[in-house]
Amino acid sequence: MTNLAYTEHYTYDDYVKWEGDWELIFGTAFAMAPAPVKKHQNLNVKITTQLEEYFEECSRCEVLIEEDYKISDDTVLRPDIAVVCDDLNETYISKAPEIVVEILSPSTARRDEKVKFDLYEFEKVKYYILVYPDDLKAKVFKHNGDRFIKEGDFFDEVYEFKDLKCKAKIDFNRVFRKYRKND
Repeated sequence: MTNLAYTEHYTYDDYVKWEGDWELIFGTAFAMAPAPVKKHQNLNVKITTQLEEYFEECSRCEVLIEEDYKISDDTVLRPDIAVVCDDLNETYISKAPEIVVEILSPSTARRDEKVKFDLYEFEKVKYYILVYPDDLKAKVFKHNGDRFIKEGDFFDEVYEFKDLKCKAKIDFNRVFRKYRKND
């Protein structure tokens, strides 16, 4: 008997029936990391709160936490934070977000830095931010219409999003300050 390798190919119809937290990438199911540690959640709240302050009055855009982004029938991602504009779909994010923020954990770092990076770049997400909780650092990438260009590493600087439908910025000093005091 030959040794056959077989991998299931799942679709969005399969995905919506699953219990627990999953992502679907090119038909392959990936279990999400267990519940994030408190630091991860706190950083998520701090960034979301700042973004929400700017987008609260913007009728075209909204800040979403852990919402499904359906790229295709066999690829569904769940970014930690997404800012979407002019997306009328009520079930999931149906178009490229303006901003995606992923807060890395050891179990998701490779997927966030490579696989999701490539997918978000291909989909032309305007800004991709990778947050490194252990380093108290964020890497900001901006899409130039062709690919992501690194804007820089941010530790305590303010980053202003200059070409969004509504003005916004993130003060990384405020995001990381609590953890610097405890070092």
